[in-house]
Amino acid sequence: MGFDFMVLIVHISDLHLSHSDFNENMFLKAVDEINDLNPDMIILTGDLTDHGYYSEFLQIKDFLKMFNSSLFAIPGNHDAKNIGYKTFEELIGDRSWKLTKDDENLVMLGLDSTTPDLSQGNIGRLQQAWMENELNNCMVDNKFSIVAMHHHIIPIPGTGRERNILTDAGDILQSLISHEVDIVIGGHKHVPHLWQMDHTLFVNAGSLSSYKLRGKETNSYNIIQISENNIEIYLNKLDGNKILLGNFKRNVI
Repeated sequence: MGFDFMVLIVHISDLHLSHSDFNENMFLKAVDEINDLNPDMIILTGDLTDHGYYSEFLQIKDFLKMFNSSLFAIPGNHDAKNIGYKTFEELIGDRSWKLTKDDENLVMLGLDSTTPDLSQGNIGRLQQAWMENELNNCMVDNKFSIVAMHHHIIPIPGTGRERNILTDAGDILQSLISHEVDIVIGGHKHVPHLWQMDHTLFVNAGSLSSYKLRGKETNSYNIIQISENNIEIYLNKLDGNKILLGNFKRNVI
């Protein structure tokens, strides 16, 4: 049977707080827009900071308090620099987590795909085993499943030479597809994109507030709207453009 609920998720990524690469005006504009949307939750898929410095984490923690909705973050490779992975846990929260929504009909897993001081990503065997166990339960109980991680699993067009993908991308991709995950969200490449493989949507976010933008890309964030029968995904560019990335039928049993 299906579940009749509506969940609005805002997906942001790659803030890169620093003295040189953080666009504060764009961040403040995004805060106003997202607070007006009043989403059920905000998911931040990494690179809160640019260097992982303690001072950067202190600053970004204050900026994140400007959002009115509950925000859940996972670290990116820049956050894992300079022992930032420890600071993340002290000032932001757990690097991997599980949350549920609406009588547990929706389950979201946040995974730490970082390795200290390395740009490439890795999930690892222990975290993969934990993920698969949780996803097994989702399949048995027919729960809507979302997995969030910083690094991309599938290459993103328009990002040049492929690098820093998950080193265990094949194994993780197989796990996600075989467990019929509904949505996988990530960041890292600063280019928004949506892939569909089998019944799984792979949604990449652009950079919310960094000057590190490729070509004519603009700062942006994604909106994920989940209803009883449909999934709608929008790209909200901070230059005022809103684009429907896709409207998909739910996998309802």
